[in-house]
Amino acid sequence: MIAYDLQCPNSHRFEGWFEDSKAFERQQRKSLIACPVCGHTDVTRLPSMFAIKGARQPAAMPPQPRTPSEQEIMARAIMHYVEHNFDNVGTDFAKEALKIHYGVTEPRNIRGVSSPQEEETLRQEGVTFFKFPAPSSSDSEPSSSDPDA
Repeated sequence: MIAYDLQCPNSHRFEGWFEDSKAFERQQRKSLIACPVCGHTDVTRLPSMFAIKGARQPAAMPPQPRTPSEQEIMARAIMHYVEHNFDNVGTDFAKEALKIHYGVTEPRNIRGVSSPQEEETLRQEGVTFFKFPAPSSSDSEPSSSDPDA
């Protein structure tokens, strides 16, 4: 038996088991292999990972630099925007948010930290706010350490 990694034109990947390569080719020609997700029968074989028993292990490859994901790039862009467009009020976040909410001070974008009790008070008073974790210093450029905004 041989296992092949297969893919349909809709990019659904799945595995197929065949007696041998000829059996795969015969079933592919007759459109007998169907994608389990969409049912498409125009499937192609993908390159597969394999191992050879008893083979010597190759020398370890040096780690390659990791390319940031789209989510990481977006998170960094958001943090950069917040850091440059919101006033850092530190631990006075709840107090400043309430002052803005009740018109004591001019409306402005603020960021800072708050306790769970302060956040509950803000919710009860109808203050809209958004919390998000700040990336660790190893994830971004040197910046202030504001975990909440």
